[in-house]
Amino acid sequence: MGDNQDLQLAKIDHVELLSSQSGLLYLSKEFTDVTFVVDKEKFKAHRVILAARSDYFRALLFGGMRETNPANEIEISDCSSSAFNVLLTYIYTGKMSLGELSLEVVLELISLAHKYGFLALESAIQGYLKAVLDVKNVCQIFDLSSFFQLKDLYDSCLEYLDQNAVEVLSTDSFPVLSKNSLIEIIKRDSFCAPEVQIFCAVTDWIEANDEAAENDIKDVLDKVRLTLISLHELFHTVRPTNLFSADAILDAIKVKTESRVSEMNFRGHLVRNENIAITSCGSEVIEGEKRDSILDTDNVNYDVDRGFSRHLIADGDKGICISLGRPSIINTIRMLLWDKDMRSYSYFIEVSMDSQDWVKVIDYSKYLCRSWQTLHFQPRVVRYIRIKGTYCSVNKVFHLVHFECLYSTKPFTVTDDGIVVPPSNMAIPEASASVIEGVSRSWNALLNGETKCYDWNSGYTCHQIGSGSIVVQLAQPFCVSTMRLLLWDCDDRSYRYYIETSTDRQNWTRIVDKTKENCRAWQILTFEPHPVTFIRIVGTQNTVNEVFHCVHFECPANDEEPQATNYTQDLESKSLRDDVPA
Repeated sequence: MGDNQDLQLAKIDHVELLSSQSGLLYLSKEFTDVTFVVDKEKFKAHRVILAARSDYFRALLFGGMRETNPANEIEISDCSSSAFNVLLTYIYTGKMSLGELSLEVVLELISLAHKYGFLALESAIQGYLKAVLDVKNVCQIFDLSSFFQLKDLYDSCLEYLDQNAVEVLSTDSFPVLSKNSLIEIIKRDSFCAPEVQIFCAVTDWIEANDEAAENDIKDVLDKVRLTLISLHELFHTVRPTNLFSADAILDAIKVKTESRVSEMNFRGHLVRNENIAITSCGSEVIEGEKRDSILDTDNVNYDVDRGFSRHLIADGDKGICISLGRPSIINTIRMLLWDKDMRSYSYFIEVSMDSQDWVKVIDYSKYLCRSWQTLHFQPRVVRYIRIKGTYCSVNKVFHLVHFECLYSTKPFTVTDDGIVVPPSNMAIPEASASVIEGVSRSWNALLNGETKCYDWNSGYTCHQIGSGSIVVQLAQPFCVSTMRLLLWDCDDRSYRYYIETSTDRQNWTRIVDKTKENCRAWQILTFEPHPVTFIRIVGTQNTVNEVFHCVHFECPANDEEPQATNYTQDLESKSLRDDVPA
């Protein structure tokens, strides 16, 4: 008999039998030594089983809480008898069928599980409640998740409320919300419904809570955005209720008539981590030439004649404008600039709610960019997005192949100038970086991540000392403060070099100066954070010949420590003494 079969035979699993027999023990009421009274109904149980299953019951029946409950009968006043019976059955059997229970009982059970420390049960009920969320029950479930601080369930409820705001406002359960839950819901930019409907729902809540304190009512009314309610509705719906003073209504009218649209505190729909700039969401390109392509999903099949939108780079041209299907909260834009050659573009991006008052969220008009652009900014409610090219290194036309916008939940950091601070190396082909100057037997060998397989013949990028350099172009400006590179190190030679950076390939800043020290192998470099698009590495000395060789480059430097390369081959056979760049 094989070892695996022996191990299988050695395992005995009678959990189902144990559960069944324990359940029969509860039903038979034999040998019970404690009684719980719930809604005048008595439940007999066994102290030792309760204590074994719950620290709360152990303290209640045998520990420090025993003095407050010395009798064999213990009264429970914070739940119904049906919920307590289901809980006791679970304690004895480990089983519970939530689908057979009413929502009220399930909500009681999660309260009991929280109170008595049944964490696995609490988690399971949370999962069930997330699965059965609907317009009618979400307010009750949200109230409970808020009270017990059940974060996972709480977040799921908020997301559901955001997605179904209009329907939820008209349910009978909305006026029954606690004050704190109501405020938490309607204060959110992502709770997107007509503001007058939110006001009417708040009015219903105030009527249903006629004993609410004046301060509580004020706290709730403060979250209603009067400036988003039309003048007609302010006069004919809001004013007759006397919930807002005449001065408050006049102040709202003043803001509506005198402020910029971009300064209004709009609400918008929130869809997490999904591109909403697609035709199925109602988005469309409303300005720019060849409008059919940039919102489709094909970002591969494009050439000089097709697969892109464009506009002339001129002061009077409005650029390329996308209208989203509805006001939406976004914080991220991804787009692909035409990149079938090595051309670069400059541009800026504006957003608007009315296509009249525009706010600039990205300004790369002074930077050279190419290929894929990943742009982040603070979340905004947006209806229109306009991309305007300001420069092309080849001609006077701005070309856009693909466009996406979304609300990303991934953490990101940007500078005050809107430059992304990358968490990892951006000098990789996958991030659209490329080597635009320097000699190598294989294109982008400097950026391909290979740091072990290189020799005298391949695996490095080089330039003749005294002329030329190695230049890397990143896809867009990134704010960086570290770099890392690997100098060719298959013998005992050393190098001297310096590094300059630029964002426009015209103005360069020297950030690293190693011209007066001998350097070998891995170089880990730090400097003051600043925007970088182009990195120029210039060798000034090689102790063996007149060529500068670099095997690998990162910007910013990866976190892991570089490993020393272990070569056992004959160093003489790997010498670069006779190298001449091709």
